[in-house]
Amino acid sequence: MPPIPRLEPYRGPALFSYGFRPFFLFGAIYAGLAVVIWLPVFCGELALPTAFSPRDWHVHEMLYGYVSAVVTGFLLTAIPNWTGRLPLQGAPLMVLLIAWAAGRVAVTLSGTIGWLPAAVIDGGFLLLVGAAAAREIMASGNWGNLKVVALIGLLAAGNVAFHLEAHFEGAADYSVRIGMAAVIMLITLIGGRIVPSLTRNWLARENPGRLPAPFGRFDAVVIAASALALLLWIVLPQMHATGAALLIAGLLQLARLARWAGDRTTRERLVLILHVGYAFVPFGFLLVGLATFDVVPAAAGVHAFAGGAIGTMTLAVMTRASLGHTGRTLTAARATQAIYLAILLAAFARIGAALAPAWLIPLLAVSAIFWVAAFFGFGAAYGKLLVARPSA
Repeated sequence: MPPIPRLEPYRGPALFSYGFRPFFLFGAIYAGLAVVIWLPVFCGELALPTAFSPRDWHVHEMLYGYVSAVVTGFLLTAIPNWTGRLPLQGAPLMVLLIAWAAGRVAVTLSGTIGWLPAAVIDGGFLLLVGAAAAREIMASGNWGNLKVVALIGLLAAGNVAFHLEAHFEGAADYSVRIGMAAVIMLITLIGGRIVPSLTRNWLARENPGRLPAPFGRFDAVVIAASALALLLWIVLPQMHATGAALLIAGLLQLARLARWAGDRTTRERLVLILHVGYAFVPFGFLLVGLATFDVVPAAAGVHAFAGGAIGTMTLAVMTRASLGHTGRTLTAARATQAIYLAILLAAFARIGAALAPAWLIPLLAVSAIFWVAAFFGFGAAYGKLLVARPSA
């Protein structure tokens, strides 16, 4: 993301001076904490006072808890650059953070306070984010970016559906796929902007030569094919036609990634990780597609999307945006590289657990350890940066 436009005078806590600061920091801490809690819950050693089943609590808090925080932090930082308007600061930002935190508490205590109050409290957050984003985009007249708001709306609808489905059906199913599809499409759309753009900038400066292909008709075809495949996956996940569509989308996504010259970025891990993270998108499409033909377990593709694409891409964006918007050098220091390594090991271990059920528990433990290391590592390495005053 390019530099944020000028700011209004702000004398409050630095944490609430930019949208990325509170949501990246608390989102990362919560991502690690939720998995610390999840493993003993999965093993039957801990019970939570939630109305959700243990599996649904875990999925919901990763997808609609952690991811919604990072998406919010990114959007509140990116939208001013898209619109030329001033970013959200101070009290409004605090209100959004409180709304997000209230949702986490309400979902976890939903067995005590009731599923409906929890749904209302939790569901309000993404509606507020969508309304704030839509207001800024419409006020600027930059209508093209409303498609991002539409995906936030889809994520919000998936969250509401999750509460309804979990209560009335006993387990969430469609709403999990709705949320996953919305986030993968956000990565497809926004990643399709930032990965080639940041790669082009770095290559032009540090490694002149072949550059990423510019956005064109092929990218539009890939986006349309991916959206269609994900829609079919939401409504008809077992159909062979859905599997074929997912496999085609995966191959197209792979070809799209190959056009971005990622092989020329190995000298700078801050750029390379964007390509590695995006690679889990086609990998996920291919695995989910193969699952419809009973070649691999469905969980393998789901975790390629979740732990791989979502986990890696969010950390890649969080580290880069945190450095860039606090005036630090845009390079991956050792601590940042360790974060990247940890999230990749977590993703591969979780996919491996799905592919090798005999090793399920040990691989789950390995995945959890590296996941927690990645996100707590982000908190440790970037926490002081996020709460400190911006450099002049």
